[in-house]
This record gives sequence, structure tokens and C-alpha cells, in this order.
Amino acid sequence: MWVAGVDEAGRGPLAGPVSAAAVILDPARPIVGLADSKRLSPGRRAMLEIEIQDRALAWAVAWADLAEIDSLNILHAALLAMRRAVAALGLAPDLVLVDGNRCPDFGCPARAIVRGDASVAVISAASILAKEARDRELVRLDDLYPGYGLAKHKGYPTAGHIAALGRLGPSPIHRRSFGPVRVLLAGDGGAANRCDPVLRPR
Repeated sequence: MWVAGVDEAGRGPLAGPVSAAAVILDPARPIVGLADSKRLSPGRRAMLEIEIQDRALAWAVAWADLAEIDSLNILHAALLAMRRAVAALGLAPDLVLVDGNRCPDFGCPARAIVRGDASVAVISAASILAKEARDRELVRLDDLYPGYGLAKHKGYPTAGHIAALGRLGPSPIHRRSFGPVRVLLAGDGGAANRCDPVLRPR
């Protein structure tokens, strides 16, 4: 019986896409130290990411982009990314375990587990892959849209990020449907908005 764990990263930030990962672990090759990605140091997460990718029977990372987040809302965009991640697995799971309290339709049995990323190893593995992938994407976007500090705060609404938004206006990778960005756009008509094309994750 193949059990896949699924988790997302990036529901809270003001900028960037949302990522999701799906993982099927190999019972014969256990991985020590799996935990909620938010509780791990960056160095430990990076090491575990390599180990998960090497030892898992199957894994995949998928995305929902800015347009999908703003049109669907962040919850449904995250669920869409989860469906894409499971669909991209090389093995068809018999059961999907999802962190949180909502399950999208995967086309197979699924169960949501609140705080599953801290208590279920296969969800922890998915949490690590999703966060590492998204963090790398925000570092890449920081090179394209400097000044906001994306590489540091990964798009979350820190004081520094809000201050940078006030100075620079929203960039194309800021989420128009999120309150602080929407307020800025309404206040100046988007005059400060950069006009570069929106870039999808690699």
C-alpha cells in the first residue's frame, strides 16, 4: 500500500507562488530526523531534502502561480498545487495524508491531519520539500526584483517587507488579493507598480 504525504508552503506571504510537495517514503530506507519544516534549521532542512529525494520511492513538487492565487484565493490555490504534486508522482498512491483540515480531490482516499507535518513522517518529508523549493524560488525572485528583501523574509509580511512595499510599490510577484498589497494599489492607483512580466517558477 503506497501512502503519500502532502503539504504546502507559502500560504501566508504577500509575494511569490505557493508550492506543494507529495512524497511516498520507502519503509526499507527510513529517514531519521523528519519534522515540521518550520522547526528545522535551514541547514538541517537542506540536508534532509537531499536525503528525502534520494531515499523516497517517489516525490514531486508542484506550484500554483500568482494569477491562480489571486483568482482562486490562496486556500484553493494551495489545494490545486497539492493535486498537481500528487498527480506528478511516479507512483499512484493508495492513500494520501494531508497536513491541515482540508483535502482536495486526489482521485483516491485521502485524510487530513491537523499538525500532520509535526506528527506524521511522510507529511514532514513533504513539508521539507515544499519549503525548500519555495525558499529557493524566492531567492531567485529576489535577484529579479531587488529591494524588497525577498531572499531574507521569503515574502512574509515582515516590517521590513511592508516598508519596502511602501517605498517601491508592489512588484509583479506580489499578490494583488492580499490586504497590504491591495491597499497600496488602491491608494496610488498602482502608479508605483513595476511593469515587468510575471515570471512563473522554474
